[in-house]
Amino acid sequence: MDINQLSKWRNDVFNELTNDILPFWMNNTIDRKNGGFYGCITNNLKKLEDAPKGLILNSRILWTFADAYNAFKKKEYLDIASYAYNYMTKYFFDFEFGGAYWLLDSAGRAVDNKKKTYGQAFVIYALAEYYSATGYKKVLDQAFSIFELIEKFGYDNKFKGYFEAFNRNWSIAEDMRLSDVDINEKKSMNAHLHLLESYTNLYRVSKDEKVRYKLVELIDVFLSFIINKRSCHLNLFFDEKWEIKSRNISFGHDIESSWLLCEASDLVNDSELKQRVYDISKKMVEVTQDEGLNEEGGIYLEKEKDGTLHKEVDWWLQAEAVIGFLNAYQLTNSEPFLEQSYACWKFIERYLIDKEYGEWFYEVSEKGIPNPNLFKVSEWKGPYHNGRACMEIMKRLDAILQNNK
Repeated sequence: MDINQLSKWRNDVFNELTNDILPFWMNNTIDRKNGGFYGCITNNLKKLEDAPKGLILNSRILWTFADAYNAFKKKEYLDIASYAYNYMTKYFFDFEFGGAYWLLDSAGRAVDNKKKTYGQAFVIYALAEYYSATGYKKVLDQAFSIFELIEKFGYDNKFKGYFEAFNRNWSIAEDMRLSDVDINEKKSMNAHLHLLESYTNLYRVSKDEKVRYKLVELIDVFLSFIINKRSCHLNLFFDEKWEIKSRNISFGHDIESSWLLCEASDLVNDSELKQRVYDISKKMVEVTQDEGLNEEGGIYLEKEKDGTLHKEVDWWLQAEAVIGFLNAYQLTNSEPFLEQSYACWKFIERYLIDKEYGEWFYEVSEKGIPNPNLFKVSEWKGPYHNGRACMEIMKRLDAILQNNK
């Protein structure tokens, strides 16, 4: 790709972020009656006013707009971040036992008061970014408070890694599932992946040595237990001793972890660890390219143990694929990775961006037809994956363009 193509791609991504994704969330999702954000909005913008409000959605909105403010310094982005922060700290925070509730009703009352490691990780991730945007020490203190709770109650001192879920008082929960589609096991790739990114962000803004130590250990956990050394896919579920409990393949998580591990290893700046991460990251991307893509650059949802391939394309894994292939190009200078990243972006433009109502569809079929049963806004559908993808793509293309001058 020449400089003109790269520049146009960069501008297209900028326009998608600033003219579609961010305005969509600013203009459509704020619940003026009950506070916070609507928990569910359909593809044609019907607001389900009684829908519950999830910790993941609120914290992802907070992170996205704090990051957007850090990138562009626009006051309206900081205003949304502050609105999300104030709601989260008032309603999601548990002032008796610490941490944050998993789910509230539409009026802000806790209906699921579990402390899920995945959810606490996103609170840390968001608070660290909001601290970066504001410099408020109280925000950093809140992030460290949750970090300490995870380390106190969630860390497995015997086998390393972190347990999945806790009751309100931080006792181990009986049902550890993140959602109905997950397996009730004590450890998962997913919780560890998002702890990795949250600890990365916390270390980035604090340079705290304890956080660095735990981040290095998390990287090693991925290299030792979570990444399958033969297939270069991620193992998904485990018991406390890291015995594998699922043989399914999640292509989106493979490609997402390939670049998040690089980001973490770059930050801790351990040359030997960084090389180990770079080597496995490139292999993971190659495997995704060989096994997980359709002809137009859409990334498949999942492959089951028996080989059954789920060919749906979800918005989040498509966003992560663009970053993952772009990161692989930056590691290797191999042009096919750059071309693949661009092909993944063009799939987004053709099929995932909703030209009529805005934002991206949650999921499209192999033929690009939107799934009408999965909505534009939901407990799991926020602006974090596609918003972050746009900001990552712009930063990386800027670096590539600079190097090509």
